[in-house]
Amino acid sequence: MKIIRSKDFTGSRAWEALDIASMNGITTRLHWTDQPYRWHVNDGEEVFVVLDGQVQMHYREKGEEQIVLLEVGDIFYASVGTEHVAHPLGVARVLVVESEGSV
Repeated sequence: MKIIRSKDFTGSRAWEALDIASMNGITTRLHWTDQPYRWHVNDGEEVFVVLDGQVQMHYREKGEEQIVLLEVGDIFYASVGTEHVAHPLGVARVLVVESEGSV
């Protein structure tokens, strides 16, 4: 059993992660960041939940770049093959659930 207060987690570098759980090949990690990630496609599905801050999620749909603003409590679901990149607006804390070892 553990209790994690997400607002207390601060990374020393962008996208630093705190491993929370690994269950049947699925990982749950808390990320701290103040910088964009990079365009990528995950090996499997991904659930991305904004816990603190705001994140502009860029994704490609039918070859066209789309941008959506995610705020606290918002969830972005990336199905297999969804190319995307997260751009935090300042500091953000994000909960990510994805296949173990995914990009």
